[in-house]
Amino acid sequence: MTFSPLELTLLLLGSAVLGVVAFRMMHLPPMLGYLAVGILIGPHALGLAEQSETTHGLAEFGVVFLMFSIGLEFSLPKLKAMSRIVFGLGMAQVVLTIVATMIFGWTIATQLPPALRISWQASFALGGALAMSSTAIVVKMLTERLELESEHGRKIIGILLFQDLAVVPLLILIPSLGEAPDKLMETLAWAGLKAVIVLALLLAAGHKLMRGWFTIVVKRRSQELFMLNLLLVTLGAAWITERAGLSLALGAFVAGMLISETEYRHQVEEDIKPFRDVLLGLFFITIGMLLNITLVAANWWLVLLLLCAPVLMKFALIAGLAKLFGASDGVSMRTGLALAQAGEFGFVLLNLAAGHNLMDSYVVQVVLASMVLSMLLAPFIIAQSDNIVMKFSSNEWMMQSLQLTKIASRTMSTNKHVIVCGFGRSGQSLATLLSEEKIDYHALDLDPERVQEAQAAGASVSYGDAARRESLVAAGIYRASAIVITYADTRSALRVLHQVHELTPSLPVIVRSHDDTDLDQLKKAGAAEVVPELLEGSLMLASHALVMLGVPLRRVVHRVQAAREERYASLRGYFHGMSDVDEEADMQRLHSVTLTGNAPCVGRSLGALDVAASGAEVASIRRGKSGVEVTPDTTLEAGDVVVLRGGADAVHRAEQRLTR
Repeated sequence: MTFSPLELTLLLLGSAVLGVVAFRMMHLPPMLGYLAVGILIGPHALGLAEQSETTHGLAEFGVVFLMFSIGLEFSLPKLKAMSRIVFGLGMAQVVLTIVATMIFGWTIATQLPPALRISWQASFALGGALAMSSTAIVVKMLTERLELESEHGRKIIGILLFQDLAVVPLLILIPSLGEAPDKLMETLAWAGLKAVIVLALLLAAGHKLMRGWFTIVVKRRSQELFMLNLLLVTLGAAWITERAGLSLALGAFVAGMLISETEYRHQVEEDIKPFRDVLLGLFFITIGMLLNITLVAANWWLVLLLLCAPVLMKFALIAGLAKLFGASDGVSMRTGLALAQAGEFGFVLLNLAAGHNLMDSYVVQVVLASMVLSMLLAPFIIAQSDNIVMKFSSNEWMMQSLQLTKIASRTMSTNKHVIVCGFGRSGQSLATLLSEEKIDYHALDLDPERVQEAQAAGASVSYGDAARRESLVAAGIYRASAIVITYADTRSALRVLHQVHELTPSLPVIVRSHDDTDLDQLKKAGAAEVVPELLEGSLMLASHALVMLGVPLRRVVHRVQAAREERYASLRGYFHGMSDVDEEADMQRLHSVTLTGNAPCVGRSLGALDVAASGAEVASIRRGKSGVEVTPDTTLEAGDVVVLRGGADAVHRAEQRLTR
């Protein structure tokens, strides 16, 4: 079908919305939804859209903003702190993956049918594409599993960081490989020289210029101007490198790297995110459009082979390298399992190689299909990584048993102690206060560096996952007097509460939460107390303000204590405005409903209306200039302002009950 640029853009956006909604409902990464949508509407399936200048332009812009975001993460202090993992383990993984792919191209591929034979240039480009892993999927899974700060989590992040950096030279090298063999060295040398000159000029003059220019723009105090300037800098740098015969993405990367060293980095990161996510989503749709379902179905055995072989090869390579760099078997296997799949930049490099005629379209199709399938499998592989490691690692049980033994040995002599889950800033503050009161405690944390430093300073802390039954038993849960969960992560807190309920149901558990959204859920799961940090912050702010205004301290303390005793009921929910559109749907909110004379609820009691059946509650009623006591017998009158409290849907249902 033929569409105008506007119609094609609307088709892509509409399809993207439907795809992301469907995959969100299945708790899968949105990126997979974009790929699935691209496959579905592409020329090889429903045929609703074809590759055109419009789709190519959108895809290029997506890569530009992705590389800009990577540049923002390029921090010299961060690289220095992780240099051994990034430039040791990460570099070895990328280089050896490319070398292994080139060896395959030189040896095994020569025995394959002519359609599957590839040149050494194509082998190099394919190796670069296969070396990449999905940052979006892996980081999301590690965050949900609270493993970012674990030993294998740090190795994974270090390798991902080098993969992102390796894209920069690969973006320069791959287009040069498409030149005639007799001009290849000349082309590579000229491309390298241009890259060095352009990068040297941008980096030498760009840092001071960027800081000075952003300072001028920020002083105008205009958010609109800041956004316009950000787009100008990103696309301007991309244009400079393109005019120099290099890629658009390289210039965007340099622009992000220059801004990363300024004080405006975090603001830029937030402002650029909507552009990056939307355009990157459209890029993945265009990648999905390349996939020929008929060809893949006819060669399913080859797709399956190209799915299994690279995944197993990357797993074995990364696990072996991690082991070589001193990791245990369990850490090595978890690192390999997390990074075995293909990644976003793999599509970028594969698309680049195809665009410069380095590979036959048949090879591109089967490789593309195998990469998409590997990313679809990635969340499930990572979710089952613990079970896989336990099954195949002979000494993992011993290592975990040793770890639990260390925890048990440190808590063996303690009794009536407090188990502190998480030893971050809140956990350490709690530990200090407990020590001052001569109360024993033992903390569990998953950051090995933090645990090592705290142990050296004399803190009672061990490396362990508080959400695991064995860790809690080793920490002396049967002898403990209380458990405090000091991090604001509801999913992990619910797992801990489940284990505590199974082991010692009567043990009080105090939970920290971000706000009051999950307060009732945590209480229902067995938390003795839930401390929402936003509401506690409001209480402290109010108490200091009242004291400063002359209210007696005794009355202030009474007010604060009353708010806590009623489970923050008077503070829960707030009136939402236009700036709160991104709040979660189940976030407690307040909503005012003014009753007109013909409202069906006028003259009826609250008990008869049964507003609670809608899931909301009546927080207060204002009649004229005064308030009315809220009881089941309270009769509503015309002109009353009823303030409802609850989630967005519940409040809407309650309003309909009152007004319709």
